[in-house]
Amino acid sequence: MKAVTWRAFGAARDVLRIEELEAPAPGPGEVLVRVAFSGVNPSDVKARGGARPGVTKPPFEVIVPHSDGAGVIEAVGEGVDRARVGEAVWIWNGQWQRPFGTCAEYVCLPEAQALRLPEGVSLETGAVLGIPGLTACHCVFGGGDIGGKTVLVSGGGGAVGFLAVQLAKWGGARVIATCGARDMDRVRDAGADVVLPYNSATLAADILSATEGGGVDLAVEVEFGVNAALLAEVMVANGRVAIYGSAKDMAPELPFGPMLFKALTLDIVLIYILPVGPRDAAIRRLHAALGDGSLHLPEPHVFAPEQAAQAHEMVEAGGRVGAVLVAF
Repeated sequence: MKAVTWRAFGAARDVLRIEELEAPAPGPGEVLVRVAFSGVNPSDVKARGGARPGVTKPPFEVIVPHSDGAGVIEAVGEGVDRARVGEAVWIWNGQWQRPFGTCAEYVCLPEAQALRLPEGVSLETGAVLGIPGLTACHCVFGGGDIGGKTVLVSGGGGAVGFLAVQLAKWGGARVIATCGARDMDRVRDAGADVVLPYNSATLAADILSATEGGGVDLAVEVEFGVNAALLAEVMVANGRVAIYGSAKDMAPELPFGPMLFKALTLDIVLIYILPVGPRDAAIRRLHAALGDGSLHLPEPHVFAPEQAAQAHEMVEAGGRVGAVLVAF
């Protein structure tokens, strides 16, 4: 089978290769998926570049990258219902602690990691659900129902933030989002009740004004280090901050006193290791929102396997609108 591989840390153009590998066969409890689209995420390019904390050498001799993907089940192993053959599925944790991810013509994995796509949902959308979709869904709903609450989404124009805006609105919340100037109309159209520029000098005051001084019940936060002081100011007492990123400041100093006297819950979200119960709950909510037609994704950027390095470079560059996919 055709596969994109890497064997050493380095720049995408230096280490990503096309190889012919033996197609895998499903073992007990596994399914073989014919991959249609492989999703490229920031975590994938960081892993390839050697930027994961504490990882000093590639964990496997050869790595087929990417944890997200979508395709069709072509064969099943012992113990798996043969009726699943031909099922369109989306994949989560395809390359988490495993050498062979989704950036190949085929991938084998435990059947629980290949989920039936809801009716009418495209394979392109399916390839975005693993990391962005589940992260957004758990951030929004991981603390319970949000009906009638005020939710602040930072980075509402990004992959996770854009989905979080839609999910929070679907869940019955009043949504305030921050983003760059070019994304404001798009984020508003996604359902945000109030959209504010993330770099406003008066952002905290603007958020409080939008809540009529009441504050924010839940924040979905992409840059925790940069926004920690703002969050301490705008959150309600006993509020929850769901944190999935802090790239601009990975060692932040916290305003502990203000956070303490609001008894804030800082909920750090790493979707790869989410326990089974919360993951299943996020999957059910995500499928329900998709089934309602309440989630809409921008047109993706699609690359051929031979262009995998360009796909990685697009993710590294940031600032894009739409997912980055490799098509097989």
